[in-house]
Amino acid sequence: MEVSSEWNTTHSLDFTGVVLKDLSPSTLPHPLPPVVTAFFAAANSGAPQLRLEQPESAGDVLCFGLCNSQLVNLGPLETLVVVDEPGNSDAKENSSFSKTFKLGFKTPEQRRAFATEFEQWKHGVLHTQIGPLENGSIIYSKSKFDSKTEASSAKMYFHYYGQLLHQQNMLQDYVRTGTYYSAVIENCIDFRDRVVVDVGAGSGILSLFAAQAGAKHVYAVEASEMADYASRLVAGNPSLGDRITVIKGKVEEVELPEKADILISEPMGTLLVNERMLETYIIARDRFLIPNGKMFPSIGRIHVAPFSDEYLFVEIANKALFWQQQNFYGVDLTPLYGSAFQGYFSQPVVDAFDPRLLVSLPSFHTLDFNSIKEEELYEIDIPLSFIASVCTRVHGLACWFDVLFNGSSVQRWLTTAPGSPTTHWYQMRCVLSQPIYVMAGQEITGRLHMVAHSSQSYTIYLTMSVKSWGAGADQGGILQTSTGKLELKEPYYRLSQPQPYIPPQDQQLQQFITTQ
Repeated sequence: MEVSSEWNTTHSLDFTGVVLKDLSPSTLPHPLPPVVTAFFAAANSGAPQLRLEQPESAGDVLCFGLCNSQLVNLGPLETLVVVDEPGNSDAKENSSFSKTFKLGFKTPEQRRAFATEFEQWKHGVLHTQIGPLENGSIIYSKSKFDSKTEASSAKMYFHYYGQLLHQQNMLQDYVRTGTYYSAVIENCIDFRDRVVVDVGAGSGILSLFAAQAGAKHVYAVEASEMADYASRLVAGNPSLGDRITVIKGKVEEVELPEKADILISEPMGTLLVNERMLETYIIARDRFLIPNGKMFPSIGRIHVAPFSDEYLFVEIANKALFWQQQNFYGVDLTPLYGSAFQGYFSQPVVDAFDPRLLVSLPSFHTLDFNSIKEEELYEIDIPLSFIASVCTRVHGLACWFDVLFNGSSVQRWLTTAPGSPTTHWYQMRCVLSQPIYVMAGQEITGRLHMVAHSSQSYTIYLTMSVKSWGAGADQGGILQTSTGKLELKEPYYRLSQPQPYIPPQDQQLQQFITTQ
């Protein structure tokens, strides 16, 4: 870390009005200003830097080398910058120390944009415009995918989807495959004589559907070894295959000879966003799609509702009972019970459940693939507000999704909702380790906050609260609150079919009876 004014002319946009606070014992020659303008720049050596400058001065700046820095997000408006510095070279042993600065931003959007720029500059991933493009899109550097994805995660991801048995599992999901087929064939007017890009083509089945609908040419882009199988499948269907080109490579890296009139893809994971392929779908839109081109699908919705399921709660809680043994081959396991208990509740539950377990009408959060920015998928914030329809214990939040194929002739929805035909996505439930009690008519509020990470998934932060109700509720506050932190990448695949339904008020009694 240093105070300097030497940098070349390559720099990011300015982040103005940033509140700066030094959280470490200062070794700087002068006090830091309370408000600064932050920007990223390349030093004369080419090393990426974060520079903080006084708004009214173009002179001295405080700069950090990004290679030795990291960000820690504190909330929607605050971020910590932790800078590792080399220690005293005269010391007998190599040492280091850290300086920590807190940055406060004017809006959540400014903080998210800052975090995105930080990672891109740190890893050498700069947005570069390569000549005028038909849709004015941005060409991303070849390291875009690699810079935000752990190598081990990417390797396992592409290995998984490179196997035919997993492709078969998806192809045999008749709701998934049948809906895609209907959406394409019933909207052949959108595909006939058009150029199509299949994003993450897998086996190539969607490319073949597009060719059946009369596409002029289809570019099937697939990064895994499945691209070789897709080529064989295309070659085995010559009446369609002569209009399909399989391209092995990442969407973020490949180049295509022409723009696409329409994109087709199946980028959905558990809770819609798991595996973070939606970001690749958006990058494909920015790179390859003509202005006002069509996307199949074009909209995704995450649906949420509180639920009550005493059986599920007891099942998860009982898993940790193993760690309550005080004499396991002479060893007391109880010191680990609390951690094990929380660990089991950190796993989202993936299964199919009876919709009558829901204790209110659901709400939904919309992602418009036509307009959403890739960076907006790095953090997804869903406010929660429900009115309980029954008196019961609420055990958590149930989630599912649907996507829209907005064709010119027919609109088709692909849904994973409870009560609908089951798909290979099933539904997902976030179970709280501390249930909350509600009365009919009582308001349930909270927040579902999802933060993306480099293992191609999200950490989920769930808060659910019960507000005062009845006479004087407007003057009342929160009566109960329960929180949970879950890892979307590591769910509990329960995968059961819906259990026989028992009304919520009878579940606790039934559980008592069966344990006697």
